[in-house]
Formats: sequence, structure tokens, C-alpha cells
Amino acid sequence: MGVATGVLLAGGRSRRFGGDKLAAPYLGEPLLHRAARAVAAVCAEVVVVVGPAAAAPGLPPDVRWRLARDAREGEGPLAGIVAGLAEVRTPVALVAAGDMPTLAPPVLERLVRAVLAGPGDAAALGEAGGFRPLPCALRPATIGAARARLGVGERSVRGFLAALRLAVVPEEAWRALDPSGETLRDVDVLEDLWTQHGGGP
Repeated sequence: MGVATGVLLAGGRSRRFGGDKLAAPYLGEPLLHRAARAVAAVCAEVVVVVGPAAAAPGLPPDVRWRLARDAREGEGPLAGIVAGLAEVRTPVALVAAGDMPTLAPPVLERLVRAVLAGPGDAAALGEAGGFRPLPCALRPATIGAARARLGVGERSVRGFLAALRLAVVPEEAWRALDPSGETLRDVDVLEDLWTQHGGGP
């Protein structure tokens, strides 16, 4: 979709994983590659956000991407969103984490369309009466609100989204596109590589 740019957050330190989890193989491909392919299926370009001193990651040649860097080390995903939004020139930014290897492109497209269809600033996926902060879709102008929250020490992506005009895609609507909820899965610890999606390295 030419109306959306992907923002893929890849600046975490992987402390709980015990190594560079985004390079870890998942069903035969690095975690970051799987997330990038899913986002690229919906977006014309993907902005990959890494830490200030991190090496640029390698990505599949069929993914059109460019690099952005966090302004400072260790400020969390909201700071990564700010760095990514600064590079977006399309009407919508689709934000996901690099450790989400089973993102469903139809669900991601539904998020983008939820922003485009309404007057709101953002869209997220409903779950258990609330919403999940990632993946989400944002209007690039929300960068000002994100910077303001960081400026007063607020780092919660959920809190940032809740303070916006947020469209929540009902769980039954997005699960019609992804019945098993694979889009919400992420990898935090090494064991997740085996227990999720019935797969392994």
C-alpha cells in the first residue's frame, strides 16, 4: 500500500533472550526477516529503527527498507516510534516489533484502513476488552504527542495510544483474518522459538 510506511522496531537489547534474538532463526529465517516481510507486504517501504550504535541489519533483498536510529540508547519502544515516525512521508505509519515473526498481512492492512477510514489518529487490535499496543497504525503527526510524553518521562506505548483518538479494531473482526491470533505473538525468551507456532529454529 503506497499510503503506508512500515516502522519496524529493532532497537531492543534482548536481555531476557540472552543474545541477538532478531537474528535468531525461526522456521528457517531470522526473526527480523519474517517481521520485515510481513510489513513489506502491506507497505511500500519499511523503516527499521535500531539503537544509536547498532550495526545496520541485513534484510531480504526483496524488502525495500531504510535505517533510522534511536536518539539515545535504552529509552524503549516509544522512542523508537518517534525515530521511525520522523522518517515517514506517507499518510499512515504501520508500527510493529522486529520480534513478531508471525504477523498476518491482512490484519496489518486492516489496521492501516482503520486509520484511513476515520477521523482518528491511530488504530490498534482489540483483545480481552482492551487493546494490544503492537502492532498499531498511526498518523505521522502523532510524533508531537509521542515526543511530549517522552519529555515528561512517559515511555508506555499503551499509554501513548490511549491518549490519542484511537480506533480499536474489534477482536472478532481481526480474528476473522487471523483465527489463531498469530499476529500478536512475539519472542521474548529462547523457549518461545520452540513453543510458538509449533515451530523451532
